[in-house]
Amino acid sequence: MSEIDKHPAFNALRRLTPARLRLDPEGGPATLESVLDFQLSHAKARDAIWKPVDWEAVEAGIGGAEVIRVHSRAEDRGVYIRRPDLGRRLRERDADTLPEGPFDAVIVLADGLSADAVNTNSAEVMTGLVGAFSDLKLGPIVLAEQGRVGIGDEIGERMGAKLVVMVIGERPGLSLTTSLGAYLTINPRVGTPDSSRNCVSNIHNSGGLSAEKAVAKIDWLVRHALKLGVTGVGLKDNSDKILIE
Repeated sequence: MSEIDKHPAFNALRRLTPARLRLDPEGGPATLESVLDFQLSHAKARDAIWKPVDWEAVEAGIGGAEVIRVHSRAEDRGVYIRRPDLGRRLRERDADTLPEGPFDAVIVLADGLSADAVNTNSAEVMTGLVGAFSDLKLGPIVLAEQGRVGIGDEIGERMGAKLVVMVIGERPGLSLTTSLGAYLTINPRVGTPDSSRNCVSNIHNSGGLSAEKAVAKIDWLVRHALKLGVTGVGLKDNSDKILIE
């Protein structure tokens, strides 16, 4: 271990983040321990992308809410990785399974790029959102397999939703594979640009945004989106500030 690695200030930095800091000892090659740890984390990230979600367990964890299962046009994981466009569109035969609203909001949960995130953290987030939206006309929860963010637009449009909340497994990193993201889109339509969405990211209980805080932030955004009729660049997230109206 080099002198800088022993320095209290450097150790304090390490305690602030799970990210890798200064792998090289004084400008030389990384240690074998660092290389092996990096390779292990990389393997875990790849596994999180390719492993399937346990949808039965996820549905059971949501509780008594009405749930509909759908699939994107990407028939398997390989196609999903190679053809992002197919992950954004709903499989045609599943369109008829969606009820027609109108609904104030629809919540969609998709596997995205991390099964670990959905398997580990989605139940708490989804049950929290259902409870927070108890006064809204909420559509059934939609579980979308092999789905990307854009599939929520088509689902919301077909269900006549004023707003869609898309909860999805975020791309795993080298320090974490269990992070969820939530995307909010008013007046969802196929082809909606990302600039028209609000995103709440880094939702996990390992030093990220807790499920409880994420639900509160999403609820704030949903209320203001429905009130103002806008999401994306037109809606600033001031949920952590005291507002005087």
